Amino acid sequence: MEIMRIGLDLAKNVFEVFGVDQKEQPVLRKTLKRSQVMNFFARIDPCIVAFESCGSAHHWARKLSTLGHEVRMIAPQFVSPYRKNDKNDHNDAEAICEAAGRPSMHFVSVKSEEQQAVLMVHRVRSLVVGERTSLVNQIRGLLSEFGIVLPQGRSHVRSQLPRILEDAENELPVLARQVFANQYEKLCDLDRQIDQYDKQLEALARSDEDAKRLMTLEGIGPITATALIASVGDIHTFKNGRQFAAWLGLVPRQWSTGGRARHGRITKRGDAYLRTLLIDGSRAVIRYLMNKDDRKSQWVKAVRERRGFNKAAVALAAKHARILWAMLAKGTDYQPVAA
Repeated sequence: MEIMRIGLDLAKNVFEVFGVDQKEQPVLRKTLKRSQVMNFFARIDPCIVAFESCGSAHHWARKLSTLGHEVRMIAPQFVSPYRKNDKNDHNDAEAICEAAGRPSMHFVSVKSEEQQAVLMVHRVRSLVVGERTSLVNQIRGLLSEFGIVLPQGRSHVRSQLPRILEDAENELPVLARQVFANQYEKLCDLDRQIDQYDKQLEALARSDEDAKRLMTLEGIGPITATALIASVGDIHTFKNGRQFAAWLGLVPRQWSTGGRARHGRITKRGDAYLRTLLIDGSRAVIRYLMNKDDRKSQWVKAVRERRGFNKAAVALAAKHARILWAMLAKGTDYQPVAA
């Protein structure tokens, strides 16, 4: 039995396998337990093994690559059109096998363990930042129940809450003071955790040559640079900067037909975390570009006057995405355009 391509439906405990030969005829249908997966693929000749890019996908990609197999990871939304009948594990494996054989299919690059470790720092930091934001909002909401209203922003809560707890004339109950004191300690602890993660990311950015080059672009700091390098993997997966910007969801959605091109809002596909970092960086850049006269600043001013601040920030983020692709793909430094 000569197997050319295998579709593997990943799971926690039970894996479904579907394979075809050189004539695209089904020759393999098998259900494996987790403990049987490596032994099974070690016994068969090297072939193409495809599965969806989901939880544990990069782990299995690295493991199967060591056995000589060619691994192809596919985004789940590209597999769905090839699924026949109802959704189940067997149909999913067959659809994955079919999708992996299409010549125009886009595949996800495999991340190394180091890249996933960097992304883990970003994910945990993002979670802690969300917890801090929720805590600050809860503190402000609970204080308003006692007639104490604080301005928005964690800096106001961090600076004014100790004075509120020490003020004996604001008629706060003793129990409420104890709760607010505990919340303030938790807020300080979250700040310390975020500072620790920031220092780790700064150290990673200083030790990586690509990250240091990316940070020469306006609006790109250690967080964005390290997240971009760890998320992208092989930048040559993208043929050009526009394809990279489309992967980030920063290009307009199209409704074009009959030779008439119609464009709408951005697609918001891809990694929302990276897209948010790029747009937030662009917002900061626009605030100080307004006093400059170089070509990019003039272009940003024109877009802002014509479309508004938010759309100008998204347009600048898309331009930065193309510049970042060129810097990574060609190994060049950032070259700002003169006035």
